[in-house]
Amino acid sequence: MEKIPSQDVTPNPVGHHTPAGETVSQEMYAKRRHIYVREIKGVFQKLRRSANCLLMLLFFLLPWINLGDRPLILFDLPNREFHIFTATFYPQEFILLSWLLIICAFGLFFITVFAGRVWCGYTCPQSVWTFLFIWLEHRIEGSRNRRIKLDNQPMSADKAWRKGAKHSAWLLIALATGITFVGYFTPIRGLIAELPTLEAHGWSYFWVGFFMVFTYLNAGWLREQVCIYMCPYARFQSVMFDRDTLIVSYDEARGEPRGHRKKSLSHVEARAAGYGDCIDCDLCVQVCPTGIDIRDGLQYECISCAACIDACDSVMDKMGYPRGLVRYTTEKALEGKTTRIMRPRLLGYFAALLMMVGTFAWAINDRMPLNFDAERERTQLYQTTRDGQISNVFSLTIRNLDDQDHSYQLSVSGLPSLTLDSDTINVPAGESRFEAVTVTANPDDIQQPSHPIVFTLQAQQDADIRIERETSFLGDIRR
Repeated sequence: MEKIPSQDVTPNPVGHHTPAGETVSQEMYAKRRHIYVREIKGVFQKLRRSANCLLMLLFFLLPWINLGDRPLILFDLPNREFHIFTATFYPQEFILLSWLLIICAFGLFFITVFAGRVWCGYTCPQSVWTFLFIWLEHRIEGSRNRRIKLDNQPMSADKAWRKGAKHSAWLLIALATGITFVGYFTPIRGLIAELPTLEAHGWSYFWVGFFMVFTYLNAGWLREQVCIYMCPYARFQSVMFDRDTLIVSYDEARGEPRGHRKKSLSHVEARAAGYGDCIDCDLCVQVCPTGIDIRDGLQYECISCAACIDACDSVMDKMGYPRGLVRYTTEKALEGKTTRIMRPRLLGYFAALLMMVGTFAWAINDRMPLNFDAERERTQLYQTTRDGQISNVFSLTIRNLDDQDHSYQLSVSGLPSLTLDSDTINVPAGESRFEAVTVTANPDDIQQPSHPIVFTLQAQQDADIRIERETSFLGDIRR
């Protein structure tokens, strides 16, 4: 145990505080206290709920939408094909996926420099599912005070029913989440039909169970612990913050000294009596999903969900005080200084983001819907045919990345007398073909042991789909 002198107040998850000047005992590894989040309405909560509903709708709906005979989005790992809308990507194009992830990372950095942890509060999957579980908790067990009272009661029929209904609802959502997630890797219509009959692949059961269990634990039990202790973003975000970053903050100059007062006391009268605008109602603490007191200043636990803003504004409205005691602002604005939106760090991230998005868009637009590999058969050097020609066998891999079937014309160049035993290859849309072709040449044209040659593959239906691959032709120069 270590003694820590408190500052203004020392918050705990249920909103009680220690007066300034006193010392409190804080355990290094304290047991987690359950946070009873109070439900609040307001502009920012409407915005957050709308974003959450849209994201969940997309997550649960996309695997069910088909494009032809396959899902709109399908990561087909056994066949090593990644279908995203009308495009099909292969492991050889992994650089594009890596580039997209880098773009997302820089986008997150840009948003963090500009507006703090708004990603966490509005769109992070952990927050989205946690808020959904909390919403169900409100519907089944009641308001914050009723939930506290219910947990303190001995077990009864009513308590058992409410707890059972809540956890059953959580498990059903967790199960749906697990099935939907696996549905991005296995066609979900077949998966739904096979799971109850025990005909699905063993790995499907494993991953459905895995994501079901961890969705239930993370959103139902761990909640803020994931945001505070497990998420690395909470730790390195401070590196990207500056005094011009938009944050959720309490206006201490306006709010202090805080204190309870009669509702009939006007704003002018409260000021004359020495009160700040904060009436110390603790509502901002009760609505916080991570259990912090925003009045203690900027804290890494804050996920910028703005629940405290809506809560404080509702109190200010009831008291007849101006809104904005807790608001989105910057440290400079709180000090009465001018906030700089266009600053070097933000502009740097924005320029890097634009450059990467532009490069990625160019790569996608310039992407050839064809992948072609040509490799000489390594088990033999060359052969001499009956008519005295020199032949090499090559293994060709043709992947049609287009959404329509193609017939490809194969040709080879590099030596005057090169000929192919096969020059037309048909490949259906989104599929691959493996072909072995024999290339022959006149020995009189061979002046060295290895000659560079070039295979050219041309789509007969589209002149723009054309790709070349260089390899080598081996021959015998001993004559």
